[in-house]
Amino acid sequence: MTLELIGISVLWLFLFGYIIVGSIDFGAGFFNAYSHLTNKHHILTNIIQRYLSPVWEVTNVFLVFFFVGMVGFFPTSAFYYGTALLVPASLGLILLSIRGSYYAFETYGSRGHKGYSFMYGAAGLLIPASLSIVLTISEGGFISMVDGKPVLDYWGLFVSPLTWSIVVLSLAAVLYISAVFLTWYASKAGDEQATNLMRKYALIWAAPLIITATGIIVELRAHAPWHFDNILDLWWMFAISGVLFIGTVWLIWQRRNYGLAVVLLILQFAFAFYGYGISHFPYILHPYLSVEESFTNEAMAISLIVAFILGLCLLLPSLYLLFKLFLFNKDYVRGKEDKNHA
Repeated sequence: MTLELIGISVLWLFLFGYIIVGSIDFGAGFFNAYSHLTNKHHILTNIIQRYLSPVWEVTNVFLVFFFVGMVGFFPTSAFYYGTALLVPASLGLILLSIRGSYYAFETYGSRGHKGYSFMYGAAGLLIPASLSIVLTISEGGFISMVDGKPVLDYWGLFVSPLTWSIVVLSLAAVLYISAVFLTWYASKAGDEQATNLMRKYALIWAAPLIITATGIIVELRAHAPWHFDNILDLWWMFAISGVLFIGTVWLIWQRRNYGLAVVLLILQFAFAFYGYGISHFPYILHPYLSVEESFTNEAMAISLIVAFILGLCLLLPSLYLLFKLFLFNKDYVRGKEDKNHA
């Protein structure tokens, strides 16, 4: 395997980790806010807060690794994406700051403040919507070279059906992933009311997820035929993802093996996400930026690969301890530690 493939594979792994962990986090914030709006916060707030408290600061570690690696492995990407993403990336950073601030205010200040909960939940949905625009831009057709500089067609991007298909998919995926995970988490906590409510949300968002995912493939046929043809060559990966999706929904519907449903969920998105990435290869930005042409020099690549491996060696044990001490700790999940401290 060449250094280019190792580099892009490492980045794709961190991005996938961010999508899964971030989706659970963003969706949990939204469901917490929605529970206040529907007067069901007495059912969900305790479960969601017990999940968010230990992990909300960890989520962005994956995103930081990805952006640092992208600029390090593919320095030319900064030239093409830097100006083009000035508005959506800046919006994403502002939303991340707002979200962190309001979570701190709501958790450590005025606990239960509806305004803070709403801002936290809204920012959690707007972040994936703003960041997902990068996927649309990467398909090509929105950036043109003017006087040797890349210029983004904001209006064309705004009115493109592909843009809105990807945005809606990002929202549906966030809410579906989070609902399935929190169904299992509430079940593990022995909270039947919260389990039933999150199970209902998981089933509700399953349909929009599969419809929008199919819609994107249809839109790619018209917007990026080269990518559509590559997806057809990898049909088996998306077929496996579809089967895993059916398995997850069936388990949720049957109210059984929620832990297995979460595993199937992760595998479902892994096959779809890696299928999308492989079908997009070798372009980072069609047609200007490819993996091989924009890759850094060999010495820098080796240094980055070593640094990322060491980073994983630190990150994975930390996540294991975090999950063991909090998310997989029966006393913590069921709120017994909170009662002991009260």
